[in-house]
Amino acid sequence: MDSEYKIPAHVAIIMDGNGRWAKRRGLPRTMGHAQGARVVEQILEDADHMGIRYLTVYAFSTENWTRPAAEVKALMNLLRSYMKTSLVKCAKNNVRVRVIGDKTALDEDLRESIDYLEQQTKDNTGIGFQIAINYGGRDELRRAVSRIAQDVKDGRLSPEDISEDTINGALDTGGIPDPDLLIRTCGEERISNFLLWQLAYSELYFTEKAWPDFDKAELEKAIDAYNHRERRFGGLTEVQS
Repeated sequence: MDSEYKIPAHVAIIMDGNGRWAKRRGLPRTMGHAQGARVVEQILEDADHMGIRYLTVYAFSTENWTRPAAEVKALMNLLRSYMKTSLVKCAKNNVRVRVIGDKTALDEDLRESIDYLEQQTKDNTGIGFQIAINYGGRDELRRAVSRIAQDVKDGRLSPEDISEDTINGALDTGGIPDPDLLIRTCGEERISNFLLWQLAYSELYFTEKAWPDFDKAELEKAIDAYNHRERRFGGLTEVQS
């Protein structure tokens, strides 16, 4: 591999197209979600082997509650299954799991499974795997502002001392670097309320592939595209300056 080839430290993915993938095959949408869940596990392994340090996936948004009740139930059961069965694999592969989003709206048994998995993997030193469940970027910012306001009210923080670091630390992703690369599948080209603060300078990559068809080769294509981008973070190159 070229010595200048850059592997992004943090990749975020909007996993779109499970339902459309199933519909094209005459299958129920739940089958698409089940296949999508299998792809997540494989891509996590592939990302780890490629040297990606953090992988964040958008599993269930604050807006997804408006979907048909049967589909929501199936999605929640998939999440339950992952939380209960992934501990052995996470231990074997040294994966550290964090769930981001408002967990208060989730059923108690799912919250307990999430807490247990997070606690059991928190000292693992391999890839950090963030799963966004009942997550919305605006809601995350609202909750962060509320926490900061409470600190000000309680005298732990002065308003003039509020900085970007203060806000970063109050977010669900506190302590995790911002994504270098965002991937969205199935042809949609928007960020859909995902990581609004964190994506400020991320490179965006869109593919026509539906998530259940996404594989290591597609991940490599995205990283190849990332390597052809010039990240300036609002500055200028020497030629432009």
